[in-house]
Amino acid sequence: MTDIASLPTVGTLLRDWRRRRRMSQLDLALEAGISARHLSFVETGRSRPSAEMVLHLADELDVPLRERNQLLLAAGYAPAYAQRDLDAPEMGPVREAIEAVLRGHEPYPAVVIDRHWGMVAGNAAVALLTGGVAEHLLAPPANVLRVSLHPEGMAPRIVNLAEWRAHLLERLGREAVVTGDPALAALHAEIAAYPHPAPVAAHPGADIAVPLRLRSGSAELTFISTVTTFGTATDVTVAELSIESFFPADAATAEAVRRAYDAL
Repeated sequence: MTDIASLPTVGTLLRDWRRRRRMSQLDLALEAGISARHLSFVETGRSRPSAEMVLHLADELDVPLRERNQLLLAAGYAPAYAQRDLDAPEMGPVREAIEAVLRGHEPYPAVVIDRHWGMVAGNAAVALLTGGVAEHLLAPPANVLRVSLHPEGMAPRIVNLAEWRAHLLERLGREAVVTGDPALAALHAEIAAYPHPAPVAAHPGADIAVPLRLRSGSAELTFISTVTTFGTATDVTVAELSIESFFPADAATAEAVRRAYDAL
């Protein structure tokens, strides 16, 4: 059985989050409007914070909703944020919003990912990106990073693989640090170990955004991407979803994608 005494206290967890955000006790105390002495007492366990104080400090530290629930549990309180399955009846408006974004973005690709980069959904145009990808990489639960950078995935078709790989790894590494999620750190280590080309000079378009340059037959398609999230989410599942949408970076790509999409 788990030794309850060995589980981290709310003070220890808050201290870890403060350090992860590179804030001193004084920095956090000033931001939260409390005394540094009181914060010190909370972190060392000499003072038990109220549920309201736990959430207040978590908000100042920009702690994700899932981890806010963990902080509350560690302090002896019930979780404040629900975590519903995406197919639950009350999640109907969320599903409708996602579907509207995905459909509305066609003929260009868009994919919904979860906190570990798992592919939750995608529009029909995603097939334009994943042509030639090994079936085992696309089998649920597919991971977008594995699909992109695995040698049997999209990697052989990515013209600027070194640049795109560096961009994705930097983004993943930043998420691992910001969230403290060990699964993201493990995914980063796995992806970084894939065979890859030597680094090359950045494409000129990278001054604006890192492009995805993809071979498609004899043509080369160039995309830039955006990430959309539910900014006011109070459900853990919803807060951890994001939609990555790919836009043509030039007129030739736009025309080629429209023709390919019509042929699907």
